[in-house]
Order: sequence, then C-alpha cells, then structure tokens
Amino acid sequence: MKSWSEVAEVQGLASKIITNSIKKDRISHAYLLQGARGTGKEAIALLIAKGLFCENKTDVEPCHQCNACKRVASRNHPDVHWIEPEGQSIKIEQIRNLQKEFTYTGLESSRKVYIIKGSDTLTTNAANRILKFLEEPSKQTTAIMLTENSQSILPTIKSRCQIIDLQPLNPVSFQKQLMEKGMSKENAVLMSALTNNLDDAFAWNENEWFASARKIVIQLVEMSSKVPDDVYLFVHNHWVPHFKERTEQEQGLDLLLLAFKDILYFHIGNNSGMVVFTPNDPLPEKAAMYFSQEKVVNILNAILQAKRKLKQNVHPTLVIEQLTLQIQR
Repeated sequence: MKSWSEVAEVQGLASKIITNSIKKDRISHAYLLQGARGTGKEAIALLIAKGLFCENKTDVEPCHQCNACKRVASRNHPDVHWIEPEGQSIKIEQIRNLQKEFTYTGLESSRKVYIIKGSDTLTTNAANRILKFLEEPSKQTTAIMLTENSQSILPTIKSRCQIIDLQPLNPVSFQKQLMEKGMSKENAVLMSALTNNLDDAFAWNENEWFASARKIVIQLVEMSSKVPDDVYLFVHNHWVPHFKERTEQEQGLDLLLLAFKDILYFHIGNNSGMVVFTPNDPLPEKAAMYFSQEKVVNILNAILQAKRKLKQNVHPTLVIEQLTLQIQR
C-alpha cells in the first residue's frame, strides 16, 4: 500500500480517521496502530511520516518522488527514527538513545517522528521511559507505535495514544490477488491462512525452506497417526534441526495448527476448508480415523498453548517435546 487511496481499499476506517486529521492539520502526537501481521501497519506509518516531510504533497498524498519521501522510505531521513526489538524485546538502552536524539533540534526541520515496531515487546523499564515522550507531547513530535498484541502494552501508554484498529484482510480477496499474480490456487489458499502480506506470501511460496517445513509438518501428522512411538525421535531428527529461529518455530506451529484444523474439517465434512492438505489427499481421512473429533480439538488447544509458551521464551525444544507428548496421549 503506497497511497492513502490504496489504504482506503483495505483499511477504510483507519484511512478516513488519519486522512481527516491530515486535512485539518490535526495529526495526533501519538498513534498506536494495532492489527495482525500484514494489515498495513508499516505502510501506514510510512505514509504518515512521508506526509509530514513531503516537499510536493498533493492534498493528503505524499509525492513519493521528492528527496524527503525517498529518505523516509529508505529509513535514512535524519528526523525519522525507527526503533525495533533487539532480540526478543525493545530495551531501555534503545529508548535512552532515542531520548538523546530528541535533545537535539531537527536536522532539517523542527519536526521529529519516531516509529516503534513491536511496541508490545518494550521491557517494563523501556515502556516507563517512553511515557516521558507521551506525557509531555510536543506539537512538532509524532510517535507511531506498531503492535500485533496490544494487550501487552501498558494501559498508561495506550491512554496517551490515538488507537487505530486495523482489520484482518478478507482471505478470499487476498487469495484472488495472489492467483492474479500467478500463484496456484492450492498455495494461495495456504498463504492466505498464514499471512495478509503479498511480499511474504510470494517469498514463502518460492522458498525451499518453507516447502520442507510443510513436508515435515505433514510427516509429523502422518507419523502421529501411524507410528506414534517414533514421533519423539522424528521431532529431534527433523523438526528441531529445521525450525531453528524463533520466527521459524512459530511458523512451524502455525502450519501444524492448520494441519490439525484440516483434520477437524474432515470430521465435520468440510473438505473444501482444508489448506495444508489437498482435498484428494488420503491422509486427513486416515488421521481422522485415529484422532477423534474431541482429540483434535484438544490438540488444537495444545498447539495454541505451545505458541503462547514460545512467546514467553520457554525453550523451543522443550515446547515441541511437550506438545508431542500431548498429541500422543
């Protein structure tokens, strides 16, 4: 999404709220953009920042061609500061450095913008320090906080921001976009269940690691229903070596969740709802004969619990080991 008109097509309410503020010259001193991955948080943050610095703006639309717009887009503008998690969190030292930057006047104007990605990962100390900016707002300072998990953000921070809720994209519409750009229907259905981001969808679609991840998930389901005694060894020989990084582990659990949802769909006679398995694949039927509908529901809950444990920094090998045991019970 590179313009407010494009944002309006998928995030109508958010676009209307922000563009009305731009037209009235009433940009908020702090925004909290909350929504799932792929709903346009970064694109909207960039549009706000470009609009504040653009040299050739047309109504609410930045030109994207001027020097300021190009530097905002490439994250090289001296008065637009990006903060992202270092490791699993945004640390107090990062906020101290931001505060130090704000003691200086703007290099090219009196206005400054800071954008905090993953603002739900602020440590308690870092979150408390960021409150100083929010409690003493400057008319020339705009904070844009981005999060997929607003429940983890301090209420005192949320109360000082204008909250913009971004809605999940329509999966059918997203599938259509993917197929129009050349993706097969089978893969488009799977990608639409995993992301709302076109770039991510095509990157995964062409990624050998992702193709192997899907195979490992299918093999895990198959072994769990055929030779459950060998699953633990399979996890250590195949799952753990393949899903190394935290994002990869989360994606593995997302695929496993969708695979067991497919089995549940088979139980209720909705083969068309399957995304990991194809409608003609015999494995969901075989797995449904082994796992009762009640058992599948329990496994789905166990996978969701495993995802929460990963977020809580429980060791990933321990998480998948415990999940494997729960699937076998």
